[in-house]
Amino acid sequence: MMLYFGSFNPVHKGHIALAEWVVKHDLCDEVALIVSPQNPHKDAATLAPELERFEMAEIACKASAHPDRIRPSVIEILLPKPSYTIDTLRHLTENYGNDMEFSILMGSDQLERLGGWKESDKILEYPIYVYPRGGAVIPAELTDRITLLKDAPLLDISATEVRRRIESGEDTADLLHPDVATHIRQKDLWSPASHLAVVTAQLAERPDDIGLLLEHGKLHYRLNEWGAALNDFNRILQIAADHVEARQFVDMIQEILAFRYKDIYNP
Repeated sequence: MMLYFGSFNPVHKGHIALAEWVVKHDLCDEVALIVSPQNPHKDAATLAPELERFEMAEIACKASAHPDRIRPSVIEILLPKPSYTIDTLRHLTENYGNDMEFSILMGSDQLERLGGWKESDKILEYPIYVYPRGGAVIPAELTDRITLLKDAPLLDISATEVRRRIESGEDTADLLHPDVATHIRQKDLWSPASHLAVVTAQLAERPDDIGLLLEHGKLHYRLNEWGAALNDFNRILQIAADHVEARQFVDMIQEILAFRYKDIYNP
């Protein structure tokens, strides 16, 4: 079984195309999309609830060319947190290793960070298949343990771009399976208003988190809530006076307000 770890936030056509390709080329009997609860390298403010991400992965896998061989897994959602790849591998090997062998599918960008993962040397004991991103090269010392999938499909899709389009109300037909897009609309995922509610709750716990304040301000900005946005960006400048992006937003909002409210009777 090939384990495809990821946030799948949301799962998109690029994820499924890659899973279909490895199955088509008989690199494994099955592909399991391991839905990660929280990737420490990803922004928690943009992360949909884990079960929502699993449900979207389930929808996409069922709609794939090989629904009997490409399926999502809740294993990391069920295991203790924080979730580490090596812990998941050990759990699977100890509980299912007599019936199946495991390999890993990852992007070359993840491979570059692998040295910082918990017990990365133990992870390298498993066969790793890497799909290239941006002209990837396997380090010489790892060529006997890692297979570069040079011909694997690399659709120019990122979950970040998917979420940006959703938040902006743009079309996602070329990025998402229609049933996944329907699920996102029904659950109101990543709309500016729903995202704002999530970030607001996080700010209640970490009121001086500059990253959250910036995201909070940008969401207010997209919703044309100028005063609330200005408060967020000014709060960032109180914490970090030289924050360039916050200063740029303050200047833009002030220009908008100056243009819209010229009349002294309509301040």
